[in-house]
Amino acid sequence: MTLTVYLSVEIHTDWREEVARGAAAAGLDVESTAPVTNHPASDGAGDHLGGNDVQFWRDHQSSKVNAIRTRTLIEKADMVVVRFGDKYKQWNAAFDAGYCAALGKPYITLHDADIVHPLKEVDAEAQAWCQTTDQVVQTLSYVLRD
Repeated sequence: MTLTVYLSVEIHTDWREEVARGAAAAGLDVESTAPVTNHPASDGAGDHLGGNDVQFWRDHQSSKVNAIRTRTLIEKADMVVVRFGDKYKQWNAAFDAGYCAALGKPYITLHDADIVHPLKEVDAEAQAWCQTTDQVVQTLSYVLRD
């Protein structure tokens, strides 16, 4: 069985590559998808629709174009891994987790223990909370086990 996993948000570290390497090393049949991870490209996703002098409208326009990709890939995924990093407040990660919860889509959260409290509601809906990419791979391995 091939498991399609959407590796959500957090584009500032190589966590996706760690999951991919771990899954390959474990021989898992995992196909991963992701948002656009080039930050300037993501921020400018809607620039082709016309320039905006006000940052709010540029962000609004680009977020809608990005949402086409995000929603489509989440809906097509068998499960989602939502990564919360320590560098930025990642409201978009919480939004992705909420979208998964609303769809009934299984998701795993991946974050450090020091943000358990602010993510308590997000984690309460998750099927697992992982602190390392190795734990994500182990969870995927269990899901794919015969």
